[in-house]
Amino acid sequence: MNKAYLVLSDGTVFEGKSFGAEGTKQGEVVFNTSISGYQEILTDPSYFGQMVTMTYPLIGNSGINAEDFESDKVWLSAFIVKEYSQLYSNYRANMSLGDFLKEQGTIGIEGIDTRMLVRHIREQGSMNAVISTEIDDVEKLKKMAADMPSIEGQDYVQNVTCKEPYSWTQKTWTQAAGHPECTDPKRHIVAVDFGIKRNILRYFADHDCKITVVPAQTTFAEIEALNPDGVFLSNGPGDPEPVKYGIELAKQIIEKYPTFGICLGNQILGLALGGKTYKLKFGHHGGNQPVKDLETGRVEITSQNHCFAVDTDSLGDQVEVTHINLNDNTVEGLKHTSLPLFAVQYHPENGPGPQDATYLFKRFVDMVDANK
Repeated sequence: MNKAYLVLSDGTVFEGKSFGAEGTKQGEVVFNTSISGYQEILTDPSYFGQMVTMTYPLIGNSGINAEDFESDKVWLSAFIVKEYSQLYSNYRANMSLGDFLKEQGTIGIEGIDTRMLVRHIREQGSMNAVISTEIDDVEKLKKMAADMPSIEGQDYVQNVTCKEPYSWTQKTWTQAAGHPECTDPKRHIVAVDFGIKRNILRYFADHDCKITVVPAQTTFAEIEALNPDGVFLSNGPGDPEPVKYGIELAKQIIEKYPTFGICLGNQILGLALGGKTYKLKFGHHGGNQPVKDLETGRVEITSQNHCFAVDTDSLGDQVEVTHINLNDNTVEGLKHTSLPLFAVQYHPENGPGPQDATYLFKRFVDMVDANK
């Protein structure tokens, strides 16, 4: 392990040791409160352009396995932990976390005071940073961090969306069968890929859906040609406002097809319906966010990963807020009063996180069936 520096854009410096790849990377520092599931976090495309700090102090002890990836690679810029466990013990694991990060070209840093870092972010807000195992000039690193552009106004979706359409049939994992296949689909869902997670697709397959995943810049005519029964707008990274093509596509989709959105998909639908979005101080990242369903009064503990939110006051009379975050009262779900459309800001597919909200996939399937 080599010495590594983490330098924030406000000049705060942390010194630790590296594991994984070597080099210099830039990104916005955020923190995730999940106790487990670091493999899913690493491969979540929504973290593109960010450095993730884990609040749980010991990371790596369950290794890496080939079955739980949320995409085909690591997307985040760097991984920050208090203590990295080189030893791992899990019957499904086939690689250590450090070896995986090295293979993926991702820098990991350990041995820093993550409690101090998280408290700093909570007080000052998420901020840009540089992490380096090769540059010892701290003043140079401070300047690099200070000169980085903000995440606001940048279209990160184009970096993570698929290049060509593809079909998905794999269901969620079970101990007895691994990942079964959906062999007898009852309905066809087109999923617009803004940075989609595989567990979302697996839950659709669990509900007997044929899924066609299409790139974010797919045209409405191309979606019509696929003759779907419903359309899903996926999660993804960064600021939704610059994703103009996605917003325009959503405006057309909701007029013809039952529509469901998750995370960035929720924000894009909010914008398509005339609303506005704004950046949260330090975002919601983790598996313990309490959300209240305003229709039922039920409280769900949810998995979340977003830096932006829909502005409640910007929504018109035809849009109803259905869920709120009990920590800060931000919008966690919305629906249209007349169109077959709903969306949530959190992640009902867990991966990692609780399964309280998986019923939403059945709710969408039922909506699709009712509108055939």
